[in-house]
Amino acid sequence: CFPFAETYSQLVAIEEIRRDMEKSAPMNRLLCGDVGFGKTEVALRAAFKAILDGKQVALLVPTTILAMQHYQTALARMRGYPVTVEMVSRLRKPKQRREILKRTKEGKVDLLIGTHAIISKDVEFSDLGLLIIDEEQRFGVAQKEKLRDMARNVDTLMLSATPIPRTLNMAMSGISDISVLDEAPGERRPVETYVMEHEDDIIMDAIRRELARKGQVLYLYNRIFDIDRVAAKVSEHIPEARVAYAHGQMEKEELEDIWADLVSGMIDVLVCTTIVETGVDLPNANTLIIENADNFGLSQLHQIRGRVGRSERQAYAYLTFRAGKALGEIAEKRLATIQEFAQFGAGFKIALRDMEIRGAGNLLGAEQHGYIESVGYDLYIKLLNEAIIEERGDKLPERFESTIAINVTAHIPDYYISSSATRMQMYKRIADIATVEDRNDVIDEFVDRFGDMPRAVERLVNVALAKALAERARIKKVELKDNRLAFISDTPRLETWSAVFEKHKGLRFMGIGSPHVIMPIGKGEDACALACNILSAFVNAMD
Repeated sequence: CFPFAETYSQLVAIEEIRRDMEKSAPMNRLLCGDVGFGKTEVALRAAFKAILDGKQVALLVPTTILAMQHYQTALARMRGYPVTVEMVSRLRKPKQRREILKRTKEGKVDLLIGTHAIISKDVEFSDLGLLIIDEEQRFGVAQKEKLRDMARNVDTLMLSATPIPRTLNMAMSGISDISVLDEAPGERRPVETYVMEHEDDIIMDAIRRELARKGQVLYLYNRIFDIDRVAAKVSEHIPEARVAYAHGQMEKEELEDIWADLVSGMIDVLVCTTIVETGVDLPNANTLIIENADNFGLSQLHQIRGRVGRSERQAYAYLTFRAGKALGEIAEKRLATIQEFAQFGAGFKIALRDMEIRGAGNLLGAEQHGYIESVGYDLYIKLLNEAIIEERGDKLPERFESTIAINVTAHIPDYYISSSATRMQMYKRIADIATVEDRNDVIDEFVDRFGDMPRAVERLVNVALAKALAERARIKKVELKDNRLAFISDTPRLETWSAVFEKHKGLRFMGIGSPHVIMPIGKGEDACALACNILSAFVNAMD
């Protein structure tokens, strides 16, 4: 029995995956959910369905520790059912591995969990029906293509909190399907995140505060050759703390012992490399320290931060960089983003920002990121869709372009939103306005986040709405000249214009040049708002 109540988004994702699995075409779906939002449970239910249908399931994970944890979780969830679960990783002895692979080939293993060992040539399935790739961002294109070759005509489910740009772009552009888990389970709180220069006094004080409330600390230091020195420094400053260190080159028995001690609470501070990056569940670890955080990728930082805050306790993350170090532009963007997006459900937003920073990658090649920032995501998607339509031999849909020529001050002032990155984000929100409801939602967001809107922002929002409405109404140009608004169309529909005239009595028809109507502007009247009202009447008359 699942020990938690399913969130609504979990139930939706489960249903979407079930429908995909029952179709004749193989499933290709990305399950995007923040760390701790229940992706594993959704995946295990998909695996259980495949097994009930007489198929085998392969679950690929990036690390040995995560394979071990998934193995234990699957055993617990499948207990009481005739389901055989096995694991292949470096924790298995060669004889055990050979026996497991022999039984897998004979169809006697229902769910095989493993690291890259699953991709090796000596792994054969009797009747593979579902391939699950956990933490897909940790695998390269070549590895995924090798998996696809192994699993042709097999349902594929990829799990990630922060998918790589190439994968996210494929989902966003419709090449693969996507389900999003966006609800936090239980009473969890967002992790308070601090980006700062590294100062030993602050770090040691943070460790002491966590130990004072009987919690545990993860101290990420990603250099093996002197990781013992960092552990010794913590012990020297805090003698009462039980400190250990761990990295991927340790013997499996030693690593298993350290992990068991950490889970049982015998270790207070674990100094470690990125071996704890993915999937591990430590509810009592609620303070995270990352040294040299500027060396990590954006998705990686979010994944690592997800190792804390997995209980009802407030968790803290300290992302530090060397004192006096001048950060590069990309590193600054990454650290600013990880601090800005600390709320629940931020993983999807971080993946989108990562795609904007790094690019969307090569859909037909091996590059997993590219140069999207030079053209912008919206234009990139537009160009991509046009290229796909042309390759199919279909005719590109006609897009009506309108011009709004209203000479007013319309922008987001620096004093209103000081962060240039946030201003760009809000400009994009404004550019997406298509309806009056969209406009109202954007205004609410501005007021909620930044306070009362300056007139310049109000005008900008109305200009964006006016352009969207003009294109729907097939108005070629809206122009403000000599205190008069002109609405110009090459192909006026008289019944539509008559309905607009009924609603706005001040309108006058002009037949000189291109057919157009004009509306005088009263003193102090907002031309942008008036244009939106008249254009709304045009759209309503056409519907």
